[in-house]
Amino acid sequence: GPTILRHGSGEMKKKFLPPIALGEVEYALGYTEPQAGSDLASLEIRAEDKGDHFLLNGQKMFNTACHVADYHWLAVRTDPDASKHRGISMMIVDLKSPGITIHPLITVAGWRTNEVFYDDVKVPKDNLVGEINRGFYYLMAALDFERMFPMGGYRRLFDELAGYAKETKVDGRPLGKNPLVRQKLAEIAIELEATYLLYYQLAYMLDKSIVPNYQTSMEKLFGTEVAQHLTNAGMQVMGLYGQLQQDSKWAPLRGKMEHHYRWSIIETIYAGTSEIQRNIIALRGLGLSRQ
Repeated sequence: GPTILRHGSGEMKKKFLPPIALGEVEYALGYTEPQAGSDLASLEIRAEDKGDHFLLNGQKMFNTACHVADYHWLAVRTDPDASKHRGISMMIVDLKSPGITIHPLITVAGWRTNEVFYDDVKVPKDNLVGEINRGFYYLMAALDFERMFPMGGYRRLFDELAGYAKETKVDGRPLGKNPLVRQKLAEIAIELEATYLLYYQLAYMLDKSIVPNYQTSMEKLFGTEVAQHLTNAGMQVMGLYGQLQQDSKWAPLRGKMEHHYRWSIIETIYAGTSEIQRNIIALRGLGLSRQ
């Protein structure tokens, strides 16, 4: 939405923004390919100009919502002879278009993502976002918006873990009385508060119509790694019981900790790995050289 608002044509804004604002449509991100993950400029899916439409052929990977979404927010190569960054365009593709095939990929967390195949798929010229061959820059801006990582679910999980530590007794003594448990929970509580402050900074910038740049990388990096600190600590506090999944009657917190332990692994990878976020913070935030 924010990217269409800044770079889309007037007609595109009228067509696509109201349904987004009303929550009437679902989009899936079409970035990653088998050979293009962290280096998105290496993507190869081809869009040929056929006059009144583009003809798309290629493959995308790890496009999570494609099996339920209405549209594909798609990065494609429109000029194969240009340098990697300058031959890419952004398009909005109707996922009901003939020639699109979607196959499931199941993650370590147990949820579905997809590989998507394009075979002579026609896309109207009106669905091109902004200028042709400027898509890499739109893609980078869209990622800046995407990387705002919400922490409400993990804050709730932390509160439940703290409650578990208060109520659960080992050798007749509440876990919350154990100095090591208290220290772990206190450290995570501090990290959660710091994450919230980073998130509030993003909200302030958006209210001022400022596009967050390295600030989203700071929040995404810190928040996803705090999530891993939390789930690691939770598994330690619960001991072997923490490894039980939700279908076990013995699983503490209905198996939430084990589930989020696996889930948090993926969150440090999608929308840019933690290594990529550190590079962005170094280059854009600190002004360090690439060498």
